[in-house]
Amino acid sequence: MLCVDEKSQCQALERTQPMLPMGFGYAEGVTHDYKRHVTTTLFAALNVLSGEVLASCKSRHRHQEFRAFLREIDKSVPLDLDIHCIVDNYATHTHPKVKAWLAARPRWRMHFIPTYSAWLNQVERFFALIADKTIRRSSFTSVKQLVQRIDHFVTSYNSNCKPFRWTATADEILAKLHRLCSRITGTEH
Repeated sequence: MLCVDEKSQCQALERTQPMLPMGFGYAEGVTHDYKRHVTTTLFAALNVLSGEVLASCKSRHRHQEFRAFLREIDKSVPLDLDIHCIVDNYATHTHPKVKAWLAARPRWRMHFIPTYSAWLNQVERFFALIADKTIRRSSFTSVKQLVQRIDHFVTSYNSNCKPFRWTATADEILAKLHRLCSRITGTEH
């Protein structure tokens, strides 16, 4: 079982000044201005049982790149195993050429999560980790440097990975959704 998605627009931003370290009485300082370099799209497949991640950066975010990533997954999974993928309903995942590719491979099963529920896809948790630890506050002189840093993070992460565990029960999640819906609509459901 793999949670699969892509993090698009990973931008190689080069800060115009070095980061100022945190000190007594003041927070870490990051300059607000930067030089933009090219972006990359991070495709990732999180193994739900082991927590291991297969990741690949690609220059574009189209069905062709998604299909290429599916081929990488196909090569990495032993032939005697079926492949179950949890994905969202993004257009690249449902493109006719992707559907045709999947139809020719009977071991593949796609499971689409409902619209507006990306949090159900555990790879999103991995994307939050990599953004926080590698991308967000860093400075990159090129997209090549960004991709190298992402690859290094994935390798390091996989050396000590653990599966993500849900901490809330289904009843707790449903109760929270009920409270949210009640606040939004002003009525009880």
